[in-house]
Amino acid sequence: MPKSKRATRVSLTQTTKKKTRDHKTKYVDTVRSAIDAADRMYLFSYENMRSTHFKDVRCHFRSGSSKKNSTAGTTMNDDDDDDDDDGGGGRLFLGKNKLLQIALGRTMADEYLDNVSRISTHIAGSVGILCTSMAHTDVEEYFTSLNIPEYAKYGTICPETITITSDVLAADYPVCMMELFRKLGLPVEIRNGSLGLVGGRTSYEVCTKGKELTVEQCKILVHMKIKLSVFRINLLRRWEKEDGTIEELC
Repeated sequence: MPKSKRATRVSLTQTTKKKTRDHKTKYVDTVRSAIDAADRMYLFSYENMRSTHFKDVRCHFRSGSSKKNSTAGTTMNDDDDDDDDDGGGGRLFLGKNKLLQIALGRTMADEYLDNVSRISTHIAGSVGILCTSMAHTDVEEYFTSLNIPEYAKYGTICPETITITSDVLAADYPVCMMELFRKLGLPVEIRNGSLGLVGGRTSYEVCTKGKELTVEQCKILVHMKIKLSVFRINLLRRWEKEDGTIEELC
């Protein structure tokens, strides 16, 4: 049966489509302008991405210092082009791998500058580029020390076995959390006016090393204030504008 022409979908949103050809062209030009203004470029990968921490990294290179970003808490958007970035210390780009490849050039025949196509061939997956004029020793030292503990997300491979004891439950958690813990799979009960494990058990294994974390286990770890993940950025390659050399860093 043909669709009724009366049943038409009408969009009520007031936003305009951003991923037009003009927008993509502007993004490519922005990347190339950042390369022109910088002395070197890095290809990096990231682990356990968190928007708040990444915004701090952006702010560090935008101002050329380790100043904290006042907008921490805002969600990172792949369509954020940093149009207000003054380029003081550098520019970071990620989230548009194909456009980054086009900006750098996919082959030696269409590469933007000497040897940047060798960086372009490795732009795939969870990677990005940093264009900066800061000394390479300062940049690499900054990222080496950038290891921020974070709460693990669903599907993360547990790096260690975590066990909770009945004594910790009784000392650190109120009895009003009993129903919440039960919904998350913790076998708890109220004994002598305090929270404890059922059946007189002294300990319970929350998660096991080498196994994927479930949603419930992640929530339990948050309540226990245990951070098993680490936000970090790994520098993979460095390209120097002066002579076009590329050095593998990882």
